[in-house]
Amino acid sequence: MATPTHPETRKFTRGLGKPGTAAELRQSVSEVVRTSVLVVKPKVIEPLDYENVLVQRKTQILSDVLRDMLQFPLEDFETSTLRRQGRTLYSTVPENAEREAQSLFVQECIKTYKSDWHVVNYKYEDYSGDFRQLPHKVARPDKLAVHVFEVDEDVDKDEDTASLGSQKGGITKHGWLYKGNMNSAISVTMRSFKRRYFHLTQLGDGSYNLNFYKDEKISKEPKGTIFLDSCMGVVQNNKVRRFAFELKMQDKSTYLLAADGEGEMEDWINTLNKILHSSFEIAMQEKRNGDIHDDDDLGKSDSSSGSMDSFQSTRDIESRMRNETRLRLFTLDPDTQKLDFSGIEPDVKQYEEKFGKRVLVNCNDLSFNLQSCVAENDEGPTTNVEPFYVTLSLFDIQNGRKISSDFHVDLNHPSVRGMMPSTISQYINGGGDAHSEGQRLVHGLPEAAMQYPRQGVFSITCPHPDIFLVARIEKVLQGGINHCAEPYMKSSDSTKVAQKVLKNAKLACSRLGTYRMPFAWAARPLFKDASGTLDKSARFSALYRQDGNKLSNDDMLKLLADFRKPEKMAKLPVILGNLDVTIDSVAPDLTNCVTSSYIPVKQFDVSERTNIFFEVEEFVPCLAKCSQPFTIYNNHLYVYPKHLKYDSQKSFAKARNIAVCIEFKDSDEEDAVSLKCIYGRPGGPLFTKNAFAAVLHHQQNPEFYDEFKIELPTQLHEKHHLLFTFYHVSCDSNSKASTKKRELVEAQVGYAWLPLLKDGRVVMNEIQIPVAANLPAGYLGFQEGAGKHSVPEVKWVDGGKPLLKVSTHLVSTVYTQDQHLHNFFHHCQSAASAAQLSGGELVKYLKSLHAMESHVMIKFLPTTLNQLFRVLTSATQEDVAVNVTRVMIHIVAQCHEEGLENYLRSYVKFVFKTEPYTSSTNRTVHEELAKAMTAILKPSTDFLTCNKLLKYSWYFFEALVKSMAQYLIESFKVKLSRNQRFSAAFHHTVETLVNMMMPHITQKYKDNLDAARNANHSLAVFIKRCFNLMDRGFMFKQINNYSNCFMPGDPKTLFEFKFEFLRVVCNHEHYVPLNLPMPFGKGRIMRFQALLSPHDMVESYDDDDPVDLQLDYSLTDDFCKNHFLVGLLLREVTAALQEFREIRQISIQVLKNLMIKHTFDDRYTSKSQQARLATLYLPLFGLLQENVNRLNVKEVSPFTINHSNNNGREDSLLSNPLMTPPRSSTFLDTSLHKDVFGAISGTASPHTSSTPNINFVRHADSRGSLISTDSGNSLSERHMDKGNSLDKHQPAATLGSTLLRCDKLDQAEIKSLLMCFLHVLKSMSEDALFTYWNKASSSDLMDFFTLVEVCLHQFRYMGKRYIARSQDGAGPVAHERKSQTLPVSRNRAGMMHARLQQLSSLDNSYTFNHSKCPIPYSSSNILHQRSPVPPPQ
Repeated sequence: MATPTHPETRKFTRGLGKPGTAAELRQSVSEVVRTSVLVVKPKVIEPLDYENVLVQRKTQILSDVLRDMLQFPLEDFETSTLRRQGRTLYSTVPENAEREAQSLFVQECIKTYKSDWHVVNYKYEDYSGDFRQLPHKVARPDKLAVHVFEVDEDVDKDEDTASLGSQKGGITKHGWLYKGNMNSAISVTMRSFKRRYFHLTQLGDGSYNLNFYKDEKISKEPKGTIFLDSCMGVVQNNKVRRFAFELKMQDKSTYLLAADGEGEMEDWINTLNKILHSSFEIAMQEKRNGDIHDDDDLGKSDSSSGSMDSFQSTRDIESRMRNETRLRLFTLDPDTQKLDFSGIEPDVKQYEEKFGKRVLVNCNDLSFNLQSCVAENDEGPTTNVEPFYVTLSLFDIQNGRKISSDFHVDLNHPSVRGMMPSTISQYINGGGDAHSEGQRLVHGLPEAAMQYPRQGVFSITCPHPDIFLVARIEKVLQGGINHCAEPYMKSSDSTKVAQKVLKNAKLACSRLGTYRMPFAWAARPLFKDASGTLDKSARFSALYRQDGNKLSNDDMLKLLADFRKPEKMAKLPVILGNLDVTIDSVAPDLTNCVTSSYIPVKQFDVSERTNIFFEVEEFVPCLAKCSQPFTIYNNHLYVYPKHLKYDSQKSFAKARNIAVCIEFKDSDEEDAVSLKCIYGRPGGPLFTKNAFAAVLHHQQNPEFYDEFKIELPTQLHEKHHLLFTFYHVSCDSNSKASTKKRELVEAQVGYAWLPLLKDGRVVMNEIQIPVAANLPAGYLGFQEGAGKHSVPEVKWVDGGKPLLKVSTHLVSTVYTQDQHLHNFFHHCQSAASAAQLSGGELVKYLKSLHAMESHVMIKFLPTTLNQLFRVLTSATQEDVAVNVTRVMIHIVAQCHEEGLENYLRSYVKFVFKTEPYTSSTNRTVHEELAKAMTAILKPSTDFLTCNKLLKYSWYFFEALVKSMAQYLIESFKVKLSRNQRFSAAFHHTVETLVNMMMPHITQKYKDNLDAARNANHSLAVFIKRCFNLMDRGFMFKQINNYSNCFMPGDPKTLFEFKFEFLRVVCNHEHYVPLNLPMPFGKGRIMRFQALLSPHDMVESYDDDDPVDLQLDYSLTDDFCKNHFLVGLLLREVTAALQEFREIRQISIQVLKNLMIKHTFDDRYTSKSQQARLATLYLPLFGLLQENVNRLNVKEVSPFTINHSNNNGREDSLLSNPLMTPPRSSTFLDTSLHKDVFGAISGTASPHTSSTPNINFVRHADSRGSLISTDSGNSLSERHMDKGNSLDKHQPAATLGSTLLRCDKLDQAEIKSLLMCFLHVLKSMSEDALFTYWNKASSSDLMDFFTLVEVCLHQFRYMGKRYIARSQDGAGPVAHERKSQTLPVSRNRAGMMHARLQQLSSLDNSYTFNHSKCPIPYSSSNILHQRSPVPPPQ
């Protein structure tokens, strides 16, 4: 319970518990400081007129050796058509479909499925991304040249490996030896030998050490070391002790060692001699190589003394070779090796058919316990005694629906199939149509090959454990279900029973073979879990007898709901038998497969007659997330007669065993024939004219569960209808009845019809229709109670009540059930035929599209968007264009909300195509869409729609760009100059669009951050792509308009937006030509040689004008105008460096990544090209010099260091890194200037004792300390320290009078900026550098060399131990070694060994306890540490 605060408690005490007080105070002070400073908007620099400059300087550009860096390549982009590749052997669109199609919607759908892909290709698009996405990017080499440093010569043994520098393939040996007293003043006796543990190790430079210890714990400090690179030989010496040998050293001293046995002694001698021999060979090879070079040099100097070849010394040659093989500076930069997928655009694929989890169902056998031989002579096999037919389908009890069409299987033995008369078999399946066996081809396949399917491929989009595979079993109609099933439910001796059943079955087959009856059902689960793991272990349940009162699909779902309840299932009557059906996963390369329309899939062996796999149609849920854009033609109607209520009818005397016959007709005339479009059952033709439902015995109100699949015609009209004919079937085969009565099997007891179209759409769902007793011609025109016709009336059964319940299910890719979509297309068609698009009516239908169901939107996405773009360009009123765009915004937003934006990307890239260009074409997509977008972005419009447009603007900009590209190529305007390609009106529209977007980006980001961020990125991509299409100077102006909307001191988010924009635009594939890296002289054309920088040319022409000389080294207005993009970027980076750390880091990263990209771009690999590129970044010198004191920090360690145990040696490193001297030349020693200038000009030797800064680098023993005392101090700081004689340890407060407080840059920022600086320095030509040195002011020169010195300290190699310790978080090595003065290589062999040896992998020497590393530290960081920065060449 909290104690109440007493009134006498002091305010200070009460505030102690409040968290974050200091942070709040800092923030408030920061805000006060920022707001108190007058924010000055940077000067606006107008970019050059790019197109005019190219014309004016055409001669200069063409005469330039590197003209490819100044010009865009010709035919930079092109349009192409890719052939649409379906997965079937033949097109899914019927041959005559296009001719038959009359409805606009059907026509457009067919066009969508038949059209090829239309793509715009940008030839250099691979170069338009981040450096990580460049083609042929140079990866970090696996092997790096070995550099040997003194700091690594003697590695500590308290590291985690016994031999830190051991090389792969090196010789190692360890064991116990006796060591003689090594003091030569004392004679060696037996007693002077001491037993020690010796360990032979190889160092990083290739030399070997022999360390010895008191025990086998070699992780400790060794008691001593024998350096074998000073050893001359190893010989046996048994004078003092047995098994002894001595090591003779260069200084005439010896080491005496002894082993325990002769074998061990010989082993040690051989091992040591082997090491010495290899070192000797290397030394001799080095000597031979040196002699050759010496001879060559001697000959050259003799033959051409005094010529330019005289200074081709060995060192020059080696230096040149090093330069040629030296890695690019950024290769080992840690950022180069980091994985970053943020800038990678999503992979866009063409539309293709996608399936859910595919399951292969193999139907093997159906056998009942009641079996016999059905042949007359009892010579055949034992089989079922009558034919049975299996129908398989999938039920989803979780969602209460049937999710697949029926798969019909005939598993009967051929002898059982023979029980059916051939005429009846044909009549059942083909409506009495005779056909020649196996002659007809369906889609290139013989019909006979597909008559008896056994293997079905089911697809399940949303798998889960509550999906069941259900088998329904039927037999030939005989009587009641219970009566017929009784013999199959007894387990007693069944021979007599089987004969009796067989006799009755033969009679029934011959008489009633046309009709079937329900018999049994079984089920099995399909999946173990929701991820789609098949439950292969499960088997089909027992065969349950079908209940005549529970036949419907709804009843089946109720039964399945109890499937896992044994107590419920035990009550169901079981038929003794077994259904053998197995399930398996579908192989991706499944061959011999046909679609649900019997079209063979590719990789089909037509000659193969067996094992055809049949795809079974899935009834995909009507949900957007389960939907995909249709890509194939499919037009199936599934019909389900459900229930007939005939108990009250008085029209017919007998109507009990009622059969329903279904036909599909296109006319109600008297002689109209049925269309042969109903899918047949196994054993018959594939398509039939009629089909029967199963018959229920003695039922006046029968239920049906049959499914009839119909292939609909391409174009439906008002006369297309389903005709149901009802028959009373006489099951009584009483022999006493007369012959005439026996022959009369069925009698017609009614007709019903269902017109397919209603309001132009296919009738769906459940319908109840009346039944008629007769069928007069023109019956479609009769309805109940319509009696004013000249033709005889329809006689309705039971007063015309709706007696028949029937439902339909449409699976079509050319007809839609959505009223709004249908109405829109219908209006477009009728308006087009009337040659007018009245704006008001059209807007009404456009607005209604907002109510379109999302799954319909996805399925017909390409067709709908195509039509919307067509309306956009054909409408005459702005209101129509705006409403079209609003509908598109709605569709695009819906796709994103469902996570299906990839379909939009595929549409824009592959499907979208502008209307073919004609001279009379007034409107284009890009013009109309840009205008509509501008109208929607106006402040007065609907802000929700506006936000959606901003958030998903990428789609609209992509469409704009593709339309522009297609327009240019189709109209041949691509051959015109850039400023003539598009109209002035379109230029104005684009400018307005950019200006309209900017307030939304810069002002509304607080309310809708995602929308603003997406709009910013999309705008950048649009402008980047427009550089390939439009006037480039015009696009520069748009970038200027963009940047002018930002201010110094903007919130961090706006800085992120700005630099994201610059990152995208500067990643343009032709960024270098856009910046025109060439000299801009005044009034004369200047030729530009490849290896000379612009500054040399400026000097040669304008030697008296220092202003021109500064052009390329500083961010002048002319530089920013002539090299617009790089000038803008450098200006923005300069401004960002005055901001907070996060903003600085973003800006530096953009600049650095761009320079890395230039390095790895294989179009600019030559030295001259890199030198030319460097001229664009020379103003970086001035930028860094302005911030030199912020770069020159004292903390040089790349790691977090614990200074607590350094005995005060590193105290100066932490002496207030925020305090720096003012950048004033008064602190500089003028004598230093003379020495530096003298060294540059060559008039003074850099090694004279008068040079005061000779110790700047060699100021301490580099082996002895990991961080020197002065390693962080700048040049100016050290001179200031000398002049003021300040104690380095005195408090910062006492230094306040001479130090200016300013925020330092972070280590990462400093390193990145210095890497950029070094890259420019390394890449620029020598002449450019000399020109800079000659012309720069003394203060700039000193800052320049300060930067170079800072580079030396920042990138200084700290040693392997340091890296390992830092990785383990232990800080630098705490204890000092006994001796660190021994040279690393004591003979020529050691040096050559180090020079020739290659480091095979990082594991050898740089990986220490990597798995235990508490901080993330990549191999690239280590490489960054281990490779010293190369000097500028």
